[in-house]
Amino acid sequence: MAAVTACGTSAGSTGSVEAGAASKNNVTSFQRKGSRASSSDSGGSRLVSIAGTRPSVRNGQLLVSTGLPALDQLLGGGLAVGTVLLIEEDKYNIYSPLLFKYFLAEGIINGHTLLVASAKEDPADIIQELPAPLLNDNCKKEFDADVHNHKTPESNIKMKIAWRYQLLPKMESGPVSSSRFGHYYDASKKMPQELIEASKWHRFFLPEKISSTLNVEPCSLTQGHIKLLQFIQKIIYEEGFDGSNPQKKQKNILRIGIQNLGSPLWGDDVCCTENCDNSQSLTKFLYILRGLLRTSLSVCIITMPTHLIQNKAIVARITNLSDTVVHLESFIGSERETHPLYKDYHGLIHIRQIPRLNTLVCDVSHFKDLAFKLKRKLFTIERLHLPPDLSDTVSRSSKQDVADSAKLPGPGCGEMARGKKHLDF
Repeated sequence: MAAVTACGTSAGSTGSVEAGAASKNNVTSFQRKGSRASSSDSGGSRLVSIAGTRPSVRNGQLLVSTGLPALDQLLGGGLAVGTVLLIEEDKYNIYSPLLFKYFLAEGIINGHTLLVASAKEDPADIIQELPAPLLNDNCKKEFDADVHNHKTPESNIKMKIAWRYQLLPKMESGPVSSSRFGHYYDASKKMPQELIEASKWHRFFLPEKISSTLNVEPCSLTQGHIKLLQFIQKIIYEEGFDGSNPQKKQKNILRIGIQNLGSPLWGDDVCCTENCDNSQSLTKFLYILRGLLRTSLSVCIITMPTHLIQNKAIVARITNLSDTVVHLESFIGSERETHPLYKDYHGLIHIRQIPRLNTLVCDVSHFKDLAFKLKRKLFTIERLHLPPDLSDTVSRSSKQDVADSAKLPGPGCGEMARGKKHLDF
């Protein structure tokens, strides 16, 4: 009450004028002057103050972009801070490194701190091979040029939109607005050197961290996992990503990228034998890593060759210890590579798991039957559309098979059963 009376006496006659003007505009006279300016000066909302982030409209969780806007849409708007994104590598490890580099490139564009860990390739070489961003008007021009080279005839598009596709939500495959959250990248060009030099990143190259004369002590974790956890913990605590430094007004995001985790190069034998001795090392590493991420402004992406792991029970544990799981299935080396139904795509993408954050119900992706293709410059994710039954490729092959089977002689009703197509009646 004292504060209210002091405010009224100091305002004097101007307070009555403001009250009259406020009553005309249906606004209370107790509205604070310059509320927007004062909130921006004091830091405002903590979620909005960090570059390259936005709050989730579903659960209020802070989100960052994966570097692929189409994948952000599949994951519910982006990748939640404090979570682990597991990329199950394709068979020949061709397309999973692209998602790994998109994630790191998005961090450089937004000014985030990077931590790149690898046991095979030097992290410095990975940073140098990041794709170049498509910014502003160049993004639209490059996308239109790339789409024009892979354009589908209008008649085929109309025939693809069948009744089962009409009611499904539309998925964004290209840039439709100049949104600051999420960028597009040109896979045929490398990121400019000045952007890399202006960024802040840390490297963890496993062969340099472990010496051959190191005394190995009995432990449930391998030496590679121990060294990596200590390195991540050191970066989080020293640079204040855990919030331990309140004097640091400018908050930032730590993007952690771990490549080929679980492979024999990391000291794991889960890919070699079904009953491995240190199967608990990988799962315990993920458990401790999630604990570090939950208490800091950090987000992690891990690529893992799960198709090489012999014991499927270990794969299930790894999935449960990860927050988001995305599986890439490439057509290379399979029958689908030459199949006419999949001629427009390079593989399938499966959303295995979406994190359950601040809710009791797990979120389920509304997009099914997803496929990806690597164009000349862009990596795109689209809904899988099978060609219509009256297309040239399908009709010719089916008519030829029926014609060949009809030419073969046979007794009675069994003459069609001896052809290439066995028809059951």
